[in-house]
Amino acid sequence: MKNTLFTLAVFTCLAVSAQSTWKSDGAHSKVGFAITHLMISEVEGHFGEFDITATASDAFENAEFMVDIKTTSIDTDNERRDNHLRSADFFEVETYPSITFKTTGYEKTGDKTFTITGDLTMHGVTKPVTLEGKVNGIITDQRSNKLKAGLKLTGTVNRLEFGVGGDTPTLGDDVELTINLEMAQQ
Repeated sequence: MKNTLFTLAVFTCLAVSAQSTWKSDGAHSKVGFAITHLMISEVEGHFGEFDITATASDAFENAEFMVDIKTTSIDTDNERRDNHLRSADFFEVETYPSITFKTTGYEKTGDKTFTITGDLTMHGVTKPVTLEGKVNGIITDQRSNKLKAGLKLTGTVNRLEFGVGGDTPTLGDDVELTINLEMAQQ
């Protein structure tokens, strides 16, 4: 009897802590940012092409993210500005076609909140960053019968630390990140 209970406990622990792969749904996800312009207003934009994969439990805990964002896909609703952002003055997309992020740490901070730390590589520079996360909800998709999770990640990066754009009074140094994700369990 003791062996049966022990075996059952082990399998229960393994099932609870099992990790699976989750992929972002590009049609229902957005990698957005905002930066101060002329110290009086905020300009928003987003990256239209990205691949975000996570490994997490069914409750989307202990998440590890792998992110690849295509710098050529930057969009601020202004073609002239977008072309300038793609140039050597900012993202230098020919030389640095991707922004990447890989999780190095996860900490649960509340019932549906967490922080992740990781290595962000942008413009050839890798620095540690911390993002705040919130699980908006988890459902079973009626079509696939697999789990889907809604998440929001936020944080701030200093663009000068990554060599993006020069030191100028027309732009703020800090870039606010807002990433809304719909992740599908694979």
